[in-house]
Amino acid sequence: MTPTTQPAPSTGAFDEGALVARAQAGDSAAFTTLVEHYQRKIYRIGKNITQNSEDAEDVLQETFLKAFRHLDQFRADAKFSTWLIRIAVNQSLTMLRKLRSAKEVSIDRDCQSGEDNLPIDLSDWAPNPEELYRAAELREILRDKLRQLHPRLRMAFVLRDIEGLSVEQTAEALNLSVGAVMARAWRARIQLRERLSKYFRRKHGGEIRGIAFGSRQAEIPIRMSSGGDG
Repeated sequence: MTPTTQPAPSTGAFDEGALVARAQAGDSAAFTTLVEHYQRKIYRIGKNITQNSEDAEDVLQETFLKAFRHLDQFRADAKFSTWLIRIAVNQSLTMLRKLRSAKEVSIDRDCQSGEDNLPIDLSDWAPNPEELYRAAELREILRDKLRQLHPRLRMAFVLRDIEGLSVEQTAEALNLSVGAVMARAWRARIQLRERLSKYFRRKHGGEIRGIAFGSRQAEIPIRMSSGGDG
């Protein structure tokens, strides 16, 4: 299953709760609508966690297959999209375990810090053509550095900073406490900032205030300065 390029239904026409209820009652068309609405998001999450397009397609297929098989276990007081993302995250971890040892992708120890965001200022970016070219390069560099993060940190960063989930939604999707999510997202940002700062001090110099990355096309809160972190 490869995500279609058709635009998702408008939010005015999309009633998640009603569609889920119909799907649970056996309406296959309602479930198909849910698949079409969320497949691109699930594919992105799979790809950003596994860092592999083929694995992301497997994550996509398995996520909706499991969701369909276990629809009766979904409770209406929860958010269907968060439930779906949790399945996708688990499937992504399964794919990683097939490629690496279980030790590498295990959730080895909880983070000690409960801090949420780094105190990093961002500025608006109105790029010229040269900057647009460089932005594409930056996204590739960020993807490479993201690949180097431990999976547990990568997952928190993907859901919080790329997909834009709230701390609470991310905690539910990852089955973690809010504090653990905040700590992991913070550590991911710290590590990315450090690695990207080293790269630009060595290769480019100057300062990069943000990188447009992911579906939201929002600036990732990482500030890289040739003058260091201060």
